[in-house]
Amino acid sequence: MQDSPPLDRDPPREGCEVRIRGIVQGVGFRPFLYRLASDLGLAGTLRNDGEGVLARLEGPPTALRDFLERLPLEAPPLSRIESMEVRWTGASGLLDLRIEESGVSGQPVALVPADVATCEACLREMADPQDRRYRHPFINCTDCGPRYTLIREMPYDRPRTAMASFPMCPECATEYQDPTSRRFHAEVVACPRCGPRLWWRDGAEEAPSFEDPLGEACRRLREGAIVAIRGIGGWHLACDARNESAVGLLRRRKQRDRRPFAVMVPDLQAARRLAWIGPEEEALLRSRERPIVILERAPGSGLAASAAPGTRRIGLFLPYTPVHHLIFLESGLEALVMTSANPHDEPICRDEEEALERLRGIADGFLGHDRPIVTRCDDSVAFVDGGQVRVTRRSRGLVPLPLRLPVSGDPVLAVGGDLKNAFVVTRDDLAFFGPHVGDLEKEATAAWMLEAADHLCRLLAVRPRAVAHDLHPDYHATRLARILRDRLAPEAPLVPVQHHHAHALACLAEHGRIGPALALTVDGTGLGPDGTIWGGEVLGVEGARFRRLGHLRSLALPGGDRAARDPWRCAAAFLAATDLPIPIPEVLPTIPEDRVRAQAILATSGRDVPRTSALGRLYDAMAAIAGLRLQDCEEGEAAVAVEEAAQGVTAPEQVDVALGRDREGLPEADLAGVLGRLAVRIQRGQRTPEEACAIFQEAVIAALGALVREAAWQTGIREVALCGGAMQNRFLLRHLSEGLATAGLRVLVPAQVPMGDGGLALGQALASLLVP
Repeated sequence: MQDSPPLDRDPPREGCEVRIRGIVQGVGFRPFLYRLASDLGLAGTLRNDGEGVLARLEGPPTALRDFLERLPLEAPPLSRIESMEVRWTGASGLLDLRIEESGVSGQPVALVPADVATCEACLREMADPQDRRYRHPFINCTDCGPRYTLIREMPYDRPRTAMASFPMCPECATEYQDPTSRRFHAEVVACPRCGPRLWWRDGAEEAPSFEDPLGEACRRLREGAIVAIRGIGGWHLACDARNESAVGLLRRRKQRDRRPFAVMVPDLQAARRLAWIGPEEEALLRSRERPIVILERAPGSGLAASAAPGTRRIGLFLPYTPVHHLIFLESGLEALVMTSANPHDEPICRDEEEALERLRGIADGFLGHDRPIVTRCDDSVAFVDGGQVRVTRRSRGLVPLPLRLPVSGDPVLAVGGDLKNAFVVTRDDLAFFGPHVGDLEKEATAAWMLEAADHLCRLLAVRPRAVAHDLHPDYHATRLARILRDRLAPEAPLVPVQHHHAHALACLAEHGRIGPALALTVDGTGLGPDGTIWGGEVLGVEGARFRRLGHLRSLALPGGDRAARDPWRCAAAFLAATDLPIPIPEVLPTIPEDRVRAQAILATSGRDVPRTSALGRLYDAMAAIAGLRLQDCEEGEAAVAVEEAAQGVTAPEQVDVALGRDREGLPEADLAGVLGRLAVRIQRGQRTPEEACAIFQEAVIAALGALVREAAWQTGIREVALCGGAMQNRFLLRHLSEGLATAGLRVLVPAQVPMGDGGLALGQALASLLVP
């Protein structure tokens, strides 16, 4: 008898639960999982929750294995998988595949996505007259658009964002539910029918108009007006960057004397007409983060002289919102000044009422919209040096993306410093930067910092177990640390961290280290444990401990903080510490009252005045001696003037700086004598100011290099971190790095973390985590 053929049977089924943590919300991750699982014939459920994304799937074992292999390889471009845990569960009879409503179960560890520039697919739709989103100023999809600035709380779903008040129309709802659509579960999806609207106000007192607001704004820009434009993280002030009258007027109204304005251009072709752009600069300009990129200006650029006075460099960036693209398309302008909309030294404006009040008398008109901005976020700033991207301001596009720390621990809030403030919140071994806040002197800026820190702690669902701050007891940031501690965690200790130790640890943290290492920290200020102002230090760092191994000579600083704004004070005081053959008032490029001022400095420089070893103040003195800057300077302005004056100039002589010893026996380098010799030679016509600046910079490199090599010889440590705001001087950084590498040292330099005070909070946070 012949056997009957075997019966057809369904293939065996298996089940698994996949827990994915990282940046997996607000980046199209569930739609990606849906399409991948559907492709492989899997059934199950996908949901956001407090930990990230949870997928419960079942199907043939081979299909499940394919799913797990392809998931990390094909994940959406904006996502970042931190961990993926798989638990095999067995089949439970699931028959369909669906995305469930988000939950809040589990320990909240989901990461908050950053804002990103409009993608090419959306730009093509916006330019297509046949597309229903033609010229839609708020077009976006799962691959682009605002995220962090719209999120009120996690997990990331439309009801928890600023889009909660914009119900989707039937067409948008269909796209939202269609697995084949690029807007499948895109939480910010909208169209002209159901989304936010632009409006125009011709002055703060006028009623808003919704009839062609974009066209009116473009007409006014062409006429030379200053227009306030509401973006995704705040307002900008814009004007035609080629119109000297308009740019000069903006500078006067904003009370911004010399600091360069950022300039936005429509595309790379326009950027190349204004600046030199290599492959790395191009990639940075085109990146989805769209930072302002500091570039060397091209000759004959046609930019208004007031856009970036007294500098060869210009900060350029490309459009990153649909409104920016539409403005360039309709206005026909080739370059726009696009600077933060705020009165002098105040935070960027966010709300409509705030902008109308604070920008009254600055802006001639307002192009706004009715989509709320949950949290302010200014533009990021970066440059390329030697092929390496270096971030000088970490904000839009980069926050609150985390950096991994070399240690893990309880949550810490670190408040940063008073200048270029940015704070950090840690969770486990991740450090999350808040947006750039700015200088904390103004009460409005301080209030914004408190609000932003509280918001990020809530988004990350952390309660700080410690609050770290600068050692200086009178810093505004120290006061704010106490306020935040009392608000968020009254039982948490306050942890003071010395300024330059924090700089060193920030650099080490980025490189995954805690020491032992040397650190050369050079900037303009920072309270030392000895009560003097540091800023030209070689430290030995090992985690929470550090010791001073060498420094620049400490000199009198009459006027204290005021000297940072008046370089003539630094020049007169430092020259008083030398044996000049000519009276000090005669070697300084004087204005009439300087003679009296200089004599007053001489009379007080030996008395009980602050003392400083800060390299930044030496650069200020050099700027005054060379006649580049005398007074009323912004922080770092004089140092940049010296760097630019020396650019392209070969130093006609080399200066040998021998190391001496301070009262404690530590090595010190004296650059006051160099300043004195250069002052005399300029006065006698033996050196041009540019040559003197070049000689000075070579002397700085020689002095700092000698200090580091001496410390390496004393300790045997062969790794050195270069950090502090003065390291943003590209000539100084490049030549110091090369010289120390030649001496056999391994050089670490910050790249993702700002070298200056914008990176302090990371070092403060690491120090707090390392405190026993």
